[in-house]
Amino acid sequence: MTKNTLKGLYVITDDQLSGEHLLTHVQQALAGGARLVQYRNKTGSEAVREHTARAVLELCREQRVPLLINDDIELAAKIGADGVHLGQDDGRVTAARKRLGSGAIIGVTCHASLALAQTAEGEGASYVAFGRFFDSQTKPEAPSAELDILREARAALDIPLCAIGGITPDNAPALLEAGADLLAVIYGVFGQPDVAAAAERYTQLFNFE
Repeated sequence: MTKNTLKGLYVITDDQLSGEHLLTHVQQALAGGARLVQYRNKTGSEAVREHTARAVLELCREQRVPLLINDDIELAAKIGADGVHLGQDDGRVTAARKRLGSGAIIGVTCHASLALAQTAEGEGASYVAFGRFFDSQTKPEAPSAELDILREARAALDIPLCAIGGITPDNAPALLEAGADLLAVIYGVFGQPDVAAAAERYTQLFNFE
């Protein structure tokens, strides 16, 4: 069903996009090579979020790309999404795994903490996310992280590592060299005039064999 690897461009939808505009942007990001999609909507009603998430899931299914839901385990279960991404205040990995099943992709935000990442791995997380590494337009107040956390995590963990926060095609190579498997991007893709071309610039940084 999926491309079966947690590596590559990981696009996260922008709260400022909605309806057909959002779907068009997701479709373009997939055309540009996105390998993982996260539906993130902190402001919409429950009905709007479910309707939109189902539509995004259909697009992802067509391209055999996994869809994760931001923070909402129940919404992920309800629509049959491929998994969920959890912040530190959004529930335990064990609860998400029990609800979504052994095959679900479960990611966890770990900021700049190796200890949090080790706990997440121990509970069964599929990947852990570190950041922000650079100035972020989406979450400028997010705690900062240094490249060393990726190097430390690469040596200590056996699951994929995701980097997030102000990532551009120019600063991304340093993250990949330090050990990142996934580059999570919002504005760098969805905030650009040509979404497909923007996604492709990130995709070209990876060596898929």
